[in-house]
Formats: sequence, structure tokens, C-alpha cells
Amino acid sequence: MNETMTAQEVINQFEKWAPKHFAYDWDNVGLQVGTLHKPVHTIMVTLDVLENVVDEAIEKGVDLIIAHHPLLFVKLSQINLDTPKGRVVQKLIKHDITVYAAHTNLDVAAGGVNDVMADLLGVKQTKPLIETEKDSLVKLTVFVPESHANELREAISEAGAGHIGNYSHCTYQLSGQGTFKPESGTDPYIGEQGKMEYVDEKRIETIVPKTKLPAVLKAMEDTHPYEEVAYDLYPLLNEGEQMGVGRVGKLDEPVLLSTLVERVKKEYQVPHVRVSGNLDKKVKKVALLGGSGEKYIHAAKRSGADVYVTGDMTFHMTQDAAEMGLSVIDPGHHVEKVVCPKVKQYLEDHCNGVGNLNIIISESNTEPFKVI
Repeated sequence: MNETMTAQEVINQFEKWAPKHFAYDWDNVGLQVGTLHKPVHTIMVTLDVLENVVDEAIEKGVDLIIAHHPLLFVKLSQINLDTPKGRVVQKLIKHDITVYAAHTNLDVAAGGVNDVMADLLGVKQTKPLIETEKDSLVKLTVFVPESHANELREAISEAGAGHIGNYSHCTYQLSGQGTFKPESGTDPYIGEQGKMEYVDEKRIETIVPKTKLPAVLKAMEDTHPYEEVAYDLYPLLNEGEQMGVGRVGKLDEPVLLSTLVERVKKEYQVPHVRVSGNLDKKVKKVALLGGSGEKYIHAAKRSGADVYVTGDMTFHMTQDAAEMGLSVIDPGHHVEKVVCPKVKQYLEDHCNGVGNLNIIISESNTEPFKVI
């Protein structure tokens, strides 16, 4: 195991889960401040990058901050060190702390913000509330010596190949004989220069989402013993996974709206919520969207949802929802923090086998509201 990873290597692993192209065009995801070309030892996961968070990062010797909300969301015309934003940037640069943001790409990603919110409430059989795009699919066919077939199959499956519905590691293989003649300047794993070789090989076929293809090809090349890997890629007409923001799904059993309210408070760890609707009404189908989701109340209604869980609901939009017969639970914008443990776990699972990292979640409070 390597002693250290670079920030770029960490982000490469992270973007296998939440690639930047998942984000909306208006969003500013990715590197915010600093450099990715440096070793990292301590990573802090946070919802926001405010001055108290940066002070905590300095105190704890953090090298890389991975935030949900971009530090530089609005285009800057100046960096004024007399402003809170300017002081934050100054401290980050002075203490060599890199900041990376995963915003709407983490909202869209499977297992990201909205899926965590749904899982906590027991909302199942989910699909996107707002569809963005469908991931296109390709078929990968690779030829590998029998001795390395199982290792290669495992590597490409772990990198994202071979997922069909709720099944993983889906491949098909045939046995055959590969032939090749190493020419001058080669360093063959099997055989000698100028001599024809006949090798018992496996032909392994699998399906790969196009967004996972770079990671799958890298895993294939890293695992394959040959100097030159023989493989084919075929575009497919099969439709890939539907991606989008928000989620719509169902509870196992109908519950009173008041019961769901208490579940939201408990699972999202918030002391209060705002509610619109009949608390004695039973609800089963739930739409939800982390962050600010009031503009999607019509989509929530069209989905057949009984209740919509989202933050930043305004007076008139909540009235509109009520008139449509759509109950609303507003736990605030800050509940997106529930994704932080998932990000920490993902990094531990995918990076600590490569580098020795200390991954922490910020303990600083960035919720601006208090209810008195």
C-alpha cells in the first residue's frame, strides 16, 4: 500500500461515483481553491465551506476539503480580503488546503444526496423526480489468458462493469485460442520475439455504462498481463440507467403525515420542520429533493406523490402545493448534511486500500437558522 495519495488520485476515485458531467450546466463543481497535484493525508467532508469550517480544518491539519456546496458558486470579480469570502480564500491558500465541490453531480449520483435521504425515510422503489439524461451503454469484449480471467473479471466488475438491474458481476465468457507474434521492440508477457504463440484464452463480454468506461478500461489495463490488451467496444441501443435529481418512491406501508414528520425529524436529525397538509392524512408515495426544491412541486404532484419533502419552500409556493392537494414537509436546506457519512464511507472504501488517509467529517455548524 502506498503511504500517500495525491488529491487528484482521491478525486479520480470520487468521480467514479459522482462524475462532474452529472452536474447541471449552471453549477460550479470540481476544484474551487488550491491544487490537486499534492499529497494528502487528512480529508474533511463538509456540507459548506464557511470560515468556521476552514478554521476547524486548519486546526486539524486538513489537506483536502470535499464539500457539497461550492465555495465559489457566483463568479467573482475580486477577492477582497476584508470580506468573509475573501478571508476564507486567504486562509485556504495560506494553509495549503485544497477545496473540491460535488454539488448537483452528487444529487444525481446513485447513492448520493437524494438516495441517502430516501433510504433514511424508508422510501423504496425510487426513481428520479426530475429526469436529466440516460446513461448510454457499451459492450466490452476482452481477451485474456485463462490464468488471469477471474482476476480481470473481478477488477472490471468492481470498476462498474456488469451491472444489470440489481445484479452485479454480469459477464459471459467463451474459451478459445489466441495467436500473436511479438515483433522487435516488444517485451511480451508470454512468448519470444519473432515466434508465433498460441495461448488458451477467455473471451469475456460485459456491459458498461459509458460514464464508467474510463474507470473500467483502466481496471482492465491494470489487471491484464499483456503488454498490448486486445479488446473491442460496441455501442448498444439498450437504454441505460435513468438519471436525475430528486427521488420518488413508496413507503412499505401508509403512515400518517404526522408520523412521517417525526421520522423526518429523527432521521435527518433536525429539531423542527415546517409542514403543510392534514397531519391525520395517510401518505404512502413520497417525493423528495435535497436542498431547495420548491420549483419542482408540479413534478412532485405529477408523480402521484402524497407528500413532498424538500427545503426552502416559500409562502406562495406552499399555498400552491396545498391547493393541488400535495402535502409538504420542509426540513430545511441543511439536511443535505446526511450525505456526509456516505461520502466518508465511500472514500474509506475506495481510497484506503491505495493510500493511508485520515477521513473526517466537519463538526462545525453551518446551519444559519435558529427557531426561538
